[in-house]
Amino acid sequence: MIRQSGRLFYVMGPSGAGKDSFMQLVRRRLGTELLVAHRYITRAAFAGGENHVELSLPEFHVRRELGLFALDWQANGHCYALGCELERWLASGLDVMVNGSRACLPRAQARFGEPLVPVMVTVDADTLGQRLRARGRESEDEIRLRLARAQAHSQGLPASVWQLDNSGSLQQTLQQFERYRQGDKACV
Repeated sequence: MIRQSGRLFYVMGPSGAGKDSFMQLVRRRLGTELLVAHRYITRAAFAGGENHVELSLPEFHVRRELGLFALDWQANGHCYALGCELERWLASGLDVMVNGSRACLPRAQARFGEPLVPVMVTVDADTLGQRLRARGRESEDEIRLRLARAQAHSQGLPASVWQLDNSGSLQQTLQQFERYRQGDKACV
């Protein structure tokens, strides 16, 4: 039975927390139960592990002007957007997962309202530091800034945010997500 409106699982977390890996696992394991949407990004399609649609900056601006994005933002020198197809999927009763932005959460909540379920993927500081160093994209100073920012963003989260600890295996993170989805927050 399809609900009147689907839920929008709005996944956030610091760079290196494993959001993309988690979402890829969700797509493989739960792809018949929920849709994992792509983002539109002004970044090369081969950069990073995320499945996204690469747009040039002019293409991005044209699509935004045409109203083809439900939500858009800028971060890390790129433009990001979620397509307006999300609204149709949700209205059809489908559950959808998106890779969101912590800074854009208030705008996302205002746009999507009650169906939006904020999901924060976290990881302990040591593991996060190791992951950031292993990928080799940032200097040690940039890594320290990212670690400080990650800690600041993880504190004071409202109880409505589903927190997934991705310090262990992705399978464990998926199990935490499934317990939340089934309404068993006390077991997480």
